[in-house]
Amino acid sequence: MNAEKTVIVITGPTGIGKTGLSIQIANHFNCPIISADSRQIFKEIKIGTAAPSPEELDEAPHFLIGTKSVNDYYSAYEYEKEALKISEELFQSNDILILTGGSMMYIDAFCNGIDELPTIDPQLRKDLQDQYNSEGLENFRMQLKILDPVFYNQVDLKNPKRIIHALEICLMTGKPYSSLRTNKKKHRPFHIIKIGLDMDRAILHQRINQRVDKMIMDGLEKEASVWHHKKHLNSLNTVGYRELFQYFDGEITKEKAIELIKRNSRRYARKQLSWYRRDKEITWFSPDNLVEVIKFVESKLKQAGVRKF
Repeated sequence: MNAEKTVIVITGPTGIGKTGLSIQIANHFNCPIISADSRQIFKEIKIGTAAPSPEELDEAPHFLIGTKSVNDYYSAYEYEKEALKISEELFQSNDILILTGGSMMYIDAFCNGIDELPTIDPQLRKDLQDQYNSEGLENFRMQLKILDPVFYNQVDLKNPKRIIHALEICLMTGKPYSSLRTNKKKHRPFHIIKIGLDMDRAILHQRINQRVDKMIMDGLEKEASVWHHKKHLNSLNTVGYRELFQYFDGEITKEKAIELIKRNSRRYARKQLSWYRRDKEITWFSPDNLVEVIKFVESKLKQAGVRKF
């Protein structure tokens, strides 16, 4: 481990203020920011993903924001490789980096590693996607139950991405997906300091509701309408777009779609907090407590032997 290289991870639920705090900390330590957001990486959906504004991007160097297209296949495994490569390059001229975002699998992949799985044949991926579009998810659930009953009992059976990916692996290798998942933590040649952001639940929910209202005012409906014809893409299977696609399809009213975006965003925030609470390496702060966060980070940097502290 390089005693002088450190990554500060700043995470927490959607809408809590990770972007603003990360920029303030980046400016304090004069360091760049790597995004760990699985949707902000797509350049065409800036409004619904609350991507940093041009002004915010100018305040500190950012990486992995808007670098992919919604048409691209991208996973936590690709993210791990790309984010680590960027961090290695940035460490040539920086002792400190910030990794910020709320995508649980991306942060876990960067900090702990993810199992190396075979590359999926593009034709198999297309065939399965076509099958899903025409038949829905139930048939995939039954296939997974037969091919990998262990993972079937673990996976969220309402999550098509996880189910289809597991089937891809089963069909590519002839082995159960669960048998290839070692969950072995990988070595990282740098220190990691984990900061979690949390606040009173009622205030967080109010902030989430207000952010959704702002997205609508900023043109989320128009942004989503451009991609309605590709609603089957995994990159668009996310809160804010799913609900508006239902509205475009005549299944619900616009008012109902907005109500569901707010509700599902709040639910996602609870899911994120539940996930992160299991990580005992995270130290929790209010997003408004910049001074205390910086004091904590500086004490950790001193312990790690970073020269400037």
